[in-house]
Amino acid sequence: MASEIVRLSRVSKGFNDGDKYHQVLDDINLSLNIADTVALTGPSGSGKSTLLNIIGGFEFIKQGQLLLNENDTTHWQDKQWSQFRRLHLGVVFQQFNLLTPLNVRDNIAFSLRLNQQKWTPWCDYLIEQLGLNDVIGRNVETLSGGQQQRVAIARALAHKPRLLLADEPTGNLDEKAGQQVMRLLTQLARESNTCVLMVTHSSDCAAFMKRRWHLELGKIHE
Repeated sequence: MASEIVRLSRVSKGFNDGDKYHQVLDDINLSLNIADTVALTGPSGSGKSTLLNIIGGFEFIKQGQLLLNENDTTHWQDKQWSQFRRLHLGVVFQQFNLLTPLNVRDNIAFSLRLNQQKWTPWCDYLIEQLGLNDVIGRNVETLSGGQQQRVAIARALAHKPRLLLADEPTGNLDEKAGQQVMRLLTQLARESNTCVLMVTHSSDCAAFMKRRWHLELGKIHE
């Protein structure tokens, strides 16, 4: 299987605000490989979340090319995007985005069911490493913010995705909980051989990643 997971070639993206045009991404070239861990930093409004959304197929480009697993996504329809997300993508949001009617175990199993996969020893290991054994049957609404974020990480990694996109995953946590979450996230991603691209404003969180990209004025600098 190819080691390159993501390649953006000459990708540009902008939006109109009244009679003004704002260039968010300007002729971006980048690539991500298996086991890469990259922190994406930059000022608010610089396009960090836009870049994540483009890679995940939640926003689309008209200029440039996006390759995922060496496949050109230019003409992908909903079916191809859905298949890629189910099989190869994990996402961790700042707002957790858990399924509140469900308990912890059912939230984690959700991504498995989408792929017709069953609970595995890896899932048990995630539960143990993330300290969720004692809350496995509890509704996620009753958990603390730190616990909910650990559930979100377990759900994102349960199917061992090739790529994990994380948008400010510790943004709603205090410093101690944020550091704990980052240690667990990077450890488990390493053990599942998952590539991580993480948006963060925190230098402490960025330090957990092997590489650091800074996005400003439409350009990425490493």
